[in-house]
Parts: sequence; C-alpha cells; structure tokens
Amino acid sequence: MQIEQQLAWAKCPHPFSILGPQQQGKNKVVTAWLPGATEVKAAIVGSRKKPISLVRQNDSDLFSAAVPLKDDERYTLHVTRGNDTYKVLDPYQFTQDAYHAVHFIDHQPANLYRQAGAQPITISDGKGEVHAIRFAVYAPNASAVSLIGDFNGWDGRSHPMQKTELGYWVLVIPGLQQGERYKYQIKDSAGNDLPHKADPVGFHAEQYPSHASRVYYHDNYQWNDNDWMEARKKDKYRSAMCIYEVHLGSWKRPGEESSARYLSYRELADDLISYVKEMGYTHLELLPVSEFPFDGSWGYQPVGLFAPTSRFGTPDDFKYFVDTAHQAGIGVIIDWVPAHFPEDGHGLARFDGSHVYEYEDPRRGWHPDWNSCIYDFGKGAVRQFLVANALYWLDKFHIDGLRVDAVASMLYLDYSRNDGEWIPNVDGGNENYEAISLLRWMNEEVYKHFPHAMTIAEESTSFPKVSRPVFDGGLGFGFKWNMGWMHDSLHFISKDPAYRRYHHGDITFSMVYAFDENFVLPISHDEVVHGKGSLIGKMPGDEWQQAANMRCYAAFMYGHPGKKLNFMGNELGQSCEWNHDTGLDWGLLEFDKHKGIQHLYRTLNQTYRALPALHELDNQPEGFAWVDHENAGQSVLSFVRFSADRKQKVYIISNFTPVPRPQFRLGVQDAGDYKVALNTDSQVFWGSEYPINSVMHADDQPWNHQPHSIEVSLPPLATLFITFEQE
Repeated sequence: MQIEQQLAWAKCPHPFSILGPQQQGKNKVVTAWLPGATEVKAAIVGSRKKPISLVRQNDSDLFSAAVPLKDDERYTLHVTRGNDTYKVLDPYQFTQDAYHAVHFIDHQPANLYRQAGAQPITISDGKGEVHAIRFAVYAPNASAVSLIGDFNGWDGRSHPMQKTELGYWVLVIPGLQQGERYKYQIKDSAGNDLPHKADPVGFHAEQYPSHASRVYYHDNYQWNDNDWMEARKKDKYRSAMCIYEVHLGSWKRPGEESSARYLSYRELADDLISYVKEMGYTHLELLPVSEFPFDGSWGYQPVGLFAPTSRFGTPDDFKYFVDTAHQAGIGVIIDWVPAHFPEDGHGLARFDGSHVYEYEDPRRGWHPDWNSCIYDFGKGAVRQFLVANALYWLDKFHIDGLRVDAVASMLYLDYSRNDGEWIPNVDGGNENYEAISLLRWMNEEVYKHFPHAMTIAEESTSFPKVSRPVFDGGLGFGFKWNMGWMHDSLHFISKDPAYRRYHHGDITFSMVYAFDENFVLPISHDEVVHGKGSLIGKMPGDEWQQAANMRCYAAFMYGHPGKKLNFMGNELGQSCEWNHDTGLDWGLLEFDKHKGIQHLYRTLNQTYRALPALHELDNQPEGFAWVDHENAGQSVLSFVRFSADRKQKVYIISNFTPVPRPQFRLGVQDAGDYKVALNTDSQVFWGSEYPINSVMHADDQPWNHQPHSIEVSLPPLATLFITFEQE
C-alpha cells in the first residue's frame, strides 16, 4: 500500500519515518499530511526568510519540500483550507519528545500515570519554550492508531500516532489546552475499525453520549491539607476508626424527585463533610468514584480508572472535596475495583481488537455474576496498570485508603462458577495465583510509597492472612471486612426475641476468629438494597421494638472488637431500603424516633473515640474478655474491653429481649465504682428511660468467674456501656 493510501485510510503505523523533518542527504525535507488543505507553507520560527511552499504529492493531501532547517530550529505550517488560513507547529517535528513517553515506563508502576495518557509537557531549547500535550496509549496488537478530538474535527486521518517497540503509540500535539476532548481511533490487526476508545489512563472524562477523555493538568491544584497529612502518621490499629460509607449520587438530591439533580463535589464538600464531622465519624468511604457509564452500577462497573467521575464536577473539584475533608479532620477512603470491568465500546474490552486487558478464555475472562470482563492478572502491562492506578489515587488525590472490592472473586478461579466452567491453576487447584501475586504486589507498593495510607479488603471467605504482611505469607492488606460477623449478627438480630435463645451462637461465634485478621465491622450498602430492606426494617416487633432492637444492635457493634463502618441512612432509621436514584429521607428527622436514632449514632461515635478501651486494642486478643457468653436463656451477652495500659475497662452488656432485668448481677474484675457511659434505652435516643443506676459500687460477691460483681438494672432491648477507671 502506498504511503498516501496508508495516511488517507488512517492505516499508517510509522508516521515518524515519513512526516515532519526528514534528513535526505545534506538537506532536510519537511513532509506534512493535511487532509483538505489547498496550500501549505513552512516558516522557520524566528527567521525573517520567506515561508517555503510545500508541494502536493501525487494529487494527495501529502505536501513536502526541502527546508533549510537547522537541528535546533522549529517551524510552523501555514495551512490554507478554502478561505481559511491558520498557523500551527507541526507535531511531527517533536518525535524525540514523543518517544520520551515510553522511556523506562515499565520500570516502576507509577511511571504509567506519569508518562502515559495525555501529559502536559514543556519543550525547551535556545529558541524558547513550547507547551504541548504528549499522548501515549497501549495498544500492542493494533495495526494503526490515530488521535482524534475537537482539535482535528475527529478526523482519524489527521494525526496518526507512532507505534513503539513496547506496544505504546505516541504523539506530541503543541498548543492543546486543558479541557480539550480526545479519543483514540484504533484499527485491529486486520485493519478493521473499532469503536472510538477513551483513554485508559485518561484523567478526566465526559459523560454520555460522547464518553470522551479530556486533557487535564494535575499540577494546577494547590493543596491545603499539610496538617492532616502529618496528623495521619499514627498507628491506625490503635486509633478509633468509625467510617461513614456514602454513595455521592444519593446522599442528598436537591429538587423534586422527578428532576432531582446531583450535588457537586464542591457542594458535597460543604454539606456532607460538615455533617460527617458533626456526627463524629473519623472517615468517609466513597462508593467508587472512578468514571463509570451506568448509574445503576453505583460505580462498580468502572471504565475510566484514572478519572474521578465527572457527574459531580472536575478532578480539581474532587481534589477540593478531599482537601476540605482533610482540613476538617476527616479521612477519605475510596472503593477501588480491580476485579472486573464492563464491555462498553469506549472502554477496555478488546481494546485493540485483541484481549489486551482481559483474559482471553471466558472461563477466566468473563464474570457470570456481573456480565463483565476479568482483568488478566498475569499479564505484565495489566498488572502495572492496576498497581499504578492504586498508587495514583493516593498520590494525586491524597486518598487515605483503598477499600478493594470483590477480592474473593479475584482469589478463586471457580468463584460463582459450576464444574466445567473454570480452569484450574497449574497445581490443579482453584486459587488464582496470578491474582494473589498481584494483590500482594499492590499492597507492597502502596505501603512502600504511602506508609500512612491503608488498604482494606472486602473478602467474604476464610482465605488465610488477608490482613497479614506479605513477608509473613499474607496478602498484605491493612484491614479486612468482617463479613462473617455481619452475616451472623444480622441473622441473630432479625429473629424474634423469643427465639434468639436458640440462635445465641450467631452473636458469639465471631469472637472465635475475631483476631485472626485486622477486622472492620461493616453494615454496608450491600445489606440495605436488592430486597434486603433497610437496617431498621430487619428488626422484629412493633415500631418501638424495631427502634430499640436497632439501638441495642448498634451499640453492641460499637462495643465489639473491630473498626466500624455504617452506610449512609443507617443513622436515620430509614425504613425504605436504599435507592440510588433518590436522596436519603431527611424529612424523617422531623420525628422524635429518627432524631433519637441519629443522636445515638452521634453519641456512639463520640463515645467510641473518647474511650481508649473501645479502640486501642481492636485487633489484639488482650483487649477483650468475655464476662458471660453462655446466657442464651435470657439472651443477655456481656464482655469487657481494655485500654492498652489496662487502666480503663469498658463493660458491654446487651439485653436482646424486651424483658427488663432489674438487679441483674454482672461479674467485674475490680473493686470500686462503675459508671454508665451509654444507655441505648435513654429517652434522648427515643428509649423507654427504664430506671437504672448511673453509678454502681462493686460488691465482693464473686460472679461470672470474676472476684467482684455489680448489680445492674438492665433495660429492655438495650445495651449499656459501663466504665471503670483505675486510679
């Protein structure tokens, strides 16, 4: 195929050998490909010499002429199209700068987001500076790639990219500004057109229908969170962590239901963060913010892993949101989805006509539950892509933690598959060695470069050492969601109190393995959607009993070892399950019941943070002891939590029946006075205000295998926190 045909059909893989200044003997010949041009001239920058006319070649849109150009000189093209004439620096004179995109790109993960995608660069020499955007995209099996955008009328003939030995295609375009829209026009190995692709490493993206990538400058934003970044350098395992999980699109929706809009990142920075601070939470956890095409996926079907979704604003707006949270003393965790991605045409699926990012065999590369593609965790470029993305959010957006979604689906080759639908590993087993290796590498890189950030695994099986260091044979996560505690405790609390005695093991079993991992106790979005009902809706009984059960359960959760996570709306006692298309039912706070529940969550957060015994040894067995876990007949559970210095003890006692228990005897370790720090039956929480003693003096009567005991007045369906402070 002649070169004119390759260029005309956007099938030229090596334009750098043809276009731009080419040395021919002692002369330099400038060749330009300009579809639709009627006249082209080349003018040396800074020269007073008359521009040189380029000659049309073979009646095509290819123009060339000898130009007396020195090695350190640049030139502009004066292009005439019909009645219009414009000047442009020829992109194809910056070939060496384009190749710099791939120098050492595969040497460390972070090089990917520092070099690939659309990177602003400044080209300097003795003649001055040129501001440009350098593009690099990985499409190793493509036969041709062109850059398209508003700047060239989305014409794939205008800017063919150069293929490199590493499989990246590169090009430098001078003069592009922040916000310019672009995509890649890719032809597969056979020369067939593919859907126009968004940039896999694009930093900003448009919404439907274009899904175009946008040029974005990361260095423009000025951070103001130095105090927070210094303050977060603490032992997270001995610190309080109560997390408010949020779906940004449905926390609040101003306007009428049929026309309700999203709050922007900046509006959320004002409203949401002030609310989280007032409620006493330590961290926000955001459902995925990486760009995603379908609202109904809640972000768990991401396409643009490097772009915060533009539903709520620009990347700078999201940085402002995180910055504002940090200035308020609130950490920000984001849900990160490295397990799978959707098939949308503008995304990663069959990116260059081949399986670049996903496993080729559907028995590994297709997820039957979510109808999505599974990353090829064994391929070097894909591994770098994912690890780089994890580092990117911590680096460029100052994110404090990554909660990694669907880890179990990554670990097991037979996850949600029947016999014959999966391929065993090399040892004949069901563990995905490649995914295990990737997760370990990701965690090692995160904690090496960002030691004060954290990773949290949503992992629902008994896979060992998820939150143990890699050097100890673990996966390397900082924390793991305790899905077993969540399942068993919700199963218990949903039972009628009359039958809880037969399910007492559900509420106690979690302590058998409570310290096998560094656990977070999650009551997440997954528990209040898809027909599962709201949290208060799971509770048995009449209206008062439902609220009392929920208050009793919430305080039990805050007393139980492990960090805490609650999904938005739990604290309102919202009766309807979560709907991503509408905001929370904030009008409920006009009613005393819901104000009381909200006040309880606020008080639980404050109490949990104020009492070291409730959080300092969350993940260590010496921070916990049973008082009585065998009282199934009365459905009463009691245990004690210790501070690290053993000077503070907090006794947690829960009555999971509506029967009040006056003069209930509780064994304690020390002589002295004991004070009630929290009573979920208090009237301020919409409780019954059953009479109790706020201060109790320990008797020398042994009880519950303890040397002393106190007499407690135990309200119905209530949890008490009782503190002892050693002088």
